Order: sequence, then C-alpha cells, then structure tokens
Amino acid sequence: MKFGFVHDHHHAVSEWESRDIYDWVTDIFQAPAIRLQRGCTNDIRAHITREFQAEGWALNVKIDQELNNTIFAVKDDLGFQIQTGNMSRAPYDLLKFQYLFQSKKISTAAFALPTKLAAAKIGSNVAYFERICKELMVFDRVITVPILLIAFE
Repeated sequence: MKFGFVHDHHHAVSEWESRDIYDWVTDIFQAPAIRLQRGCTNDIRAHITREFQAEGWALNVKIDQELNNTIFAVKDDLGFQIQTGNMSRAPYDLLKFQYLFQSKKISTAAFALPTKLAAAKIGSNVAYFERICKELMVFDRVITVPILLIAFE
C-alpha cells in the first residue's frame, strides 16, 4: 500500500498543516508490506489502528451516545475515517463528519479511501477516492466540514 494523492475540500489541507500532522496522516499510507488484494482490509485497518493508537487518538468513537454510530478516530478537534468497504457506506461517513462539525465536536476531518483501481483489487463495489471526490464537489454547499480526502493505492 502506498499514499496516492489528496483532495482539499474546504481548505482542509491548511488545517492539517497548521497542526503539523499533514505529513504524518498521509505518510501512514506508505506501507509497502501491505498488498492490496482481496481480504487485505483487516491488514489495512490493523496498520492504521496501530498508527493512530501510537499517537494517542481515541478509536471507534461514538458520534452520539444513544446511537451505535462511530467514526474511526478522534483527537482534539480532528476526525478521521477510513473506508475500505461497500460504496454505500462512504456518503454516510460524510454525513457523520458533517454532524460532528455542526455539533462543534470537530473542526476538520480526514477521510481515506483506495483509488478506483485499488478498490477493484480489494473487492467489488468498494468505496473509492475518485467517486467521493466528485460527490464532495457536487455537494460542497451541503458537506461544509473541511475534509482532507486521502487516496491510497
């Protein structure tokens, strides 16, 4: 697995750079030992989990105490989500970010997804960067939370 590229939704890059963790959050995806193929999602998630735990992030954070909805990680006013599953989950992840932003629980987010080509190696109908990037551009007035969209391959 390697880092691909980013999309800067509502100036999220500057938010992550100002906290001095832009390079860290993108470098996490430089993991050549992880091969993108069917059945690799557990390896990807285990690697990302170790990296975030080492930096003191809270993992699997409930967005509401009455619901069982979570995002992958939160630290201070930052939220992070990785999506390596079904395409239908990705817009829901964006909705969770927007809710946390409007509730003033986060001020910016990062969302990591495989590229279209990498998603095809992982499985069928897997969420991918290019699609979510287009959706963010269409819904830029609806999804107002700054999101650093990260592509990995």
